[in-house]
Amino acid sequence: METTHGIDPLETLPDAVAAAAFRRLVHHLQHRTDAQNIDLMGLAGFCRNCLADWIRDAGYPGDKEAARTLIHGMPSAEWKARHTTPATPEQLARMDASMKLNAPDH
Repeated sequence: METTHGIDPLETLPDAVAAAAFRRLVHHLQHRTDAQNIDLMGLAGFCRNCLADWIRDAGYPGDKEAARTLIHGMPSAEWKARHTTPATPEQLARMDASMKLNAPDH
């Protein structure tokens, strides 16, 4: 969102406040193991794995697995074994439709 002055108000948020909100989001997602990544993708177009990619894009020095471990609170293979259920055709279709909304030209 941009104002008429061309400044995104989100960019004025102090880094400490943004970091605290991000950590709260990650802890919330770690607690809500019932919220499947496929459902997050279908609704919002991002999931825990996306957050792991985003922290790497922002400069986190760890590899993909280290970033996923940080976001999941455990190795991603363990998270998957404990908390992930097989995706249904409906979930996959919602995810596909949602991902199209992420395209920059949409």
